[in-house]
Parts: sequence; C-alpha cells; structure tokens
Amino acid sequence: MRTNELIANLDKLHTTEMGITRIKRNLSLDTDNVVSWCREKITDPESLIFRKGKNWYINAEDCQITVNAHSYTIITAHKFGSASIKTPKGIRF
Repeated sequence: MRTNELIANLDKLHTTEMGITRIKRNLSLDTDNVVSWCREKITDPESLIFRKGKNWYINAEDCQITVNAHSYTIITAHKFGSASIKTPKGIRF
C-alpha cells in the first residue's frame, strides 16, 4: 500500500450530511456508510492518489473522490466522464 499524508490520516476522514447526499447521488451508491466506502477506495492498491492545490484526488475504478487536504473532509465524488473530473497534472504524493 502507498504511504502518503492521506493514507497516514485515514482516521480523520469524514464528510458532512450534505456530502453524504451528494456522493450517494453522484455515484448512485446504495450504502449508508459513505465514509467507509470511500476509505476502501482510497486504500485500494489500484487507486491513483494525487494532490492538486488544497485537495487530494483519488481515481478509483470508475470514479474520482475529492478530499480536502487540510481537514480530510470528503467533498464530493464523480463518475468518470463527468466534466468535473481532474487530471493528474502536477502529481504530489
């Protein structure tokens, strides 16, 4: 498993009620534990984690998860093909 700041602070990972609603809607998830679902994606060895500015981006399977780098708040997630997906230019691990 990769070692980086995000992985080292997974215990701080959280989201808001609005974040839960937004992530479930954007990814069509059928789970009540969005944080655990995202944590699994983040720790998947096949996921690409990169930081751009104030956010971490996790490209996992068919989606991208956005996490604030300072508060470890899961901000949103989108399926690939969405216009809001970031590209990993300037990757920082």
